[in-house]
Amino acid sequence: MPAFFGAVLALFFAVLATGAAAQGSGCILDNCADRKPLTSPAPSSGSRADAGSHVDSPGDFDFYVLALSWSPGFCDTNENGRARAQCESGAHLGFVVHGLWPQYQHGFPEDCGGISSPSYFALQSVQGLYPDEGLARYEWRKHGTCSGKSPSDYFADVRKARAAINIPPQFSNANEPQTWTPLDIQRAFIAANPRMRPGMMAIECVRGELEEVRICMSKDLRNFVACPEVARHFCYGQQVSVPPMR
Repeated sequence: MPAFFGAVLALFFAVLATGAAAQGSGCILDNCADRKPLTSPAPSSGSRADAGSHVDSPGDFDFYVLALSWSPGFCDTNENGRARAQCESGAHLGFVVHGLWPQYQHGFPEDCGGISSPSYFALQSVQGLYPDEGLARYEWRKHGTCSGKSPSDYFADVRKARAAINIPPQFSNANEPQTWTPLDIQRAFIAANPRMRPGMMAIECVRGELEEVRICMSKDLRNFVACPEVARHFCYGQQVSVPPMR
């Protein structure tokens, strides 16, 4: 019996140590989203809903979702408070790339295997796009491996997708707090990107603050595309606070 209780006690302390290590690890965007409960299903996790035994295969998807995080909103709602590079005073970040996600019409692939960590040289090509190199690595592993491309080519697509989006001028150098309706944020993006239409994007907010804009793009990144499943995850509040860049 003493040996049994000793084993149970050892297991208990091992679980505690694992939890402490998880709490002490970094937390940036998608990493945080995986650790906290969501109030509604998000299009950035899961798999093809109608595929049965379908196995996610690299390159097998219908379109991309470009997720642009409003950095001040993310930092305000980041419960772990560990995204230092992104949230430290003076970073002065506005919209930053959260990810470029392969998507099905219903659901999406993830963790498709292959090269688990991109090279230093591949990561250098996305400096200034992601707020943190750790996020770029994470996004490659979770989403980029499903693109069917090499890390360098996938990150080239991330840059191409970001370059295709015009940020509305009201958000380009937002130094004062603003209040918007989600619909007006969508209209501002449509005005800045004439080929964009309602139903091709979603506005995400957390606790009344703007956190993210998600834009649906064709696989060749030349066009915006309709994406009903993504677009329905829309922040429908009457007003959304847009904290300033800092």
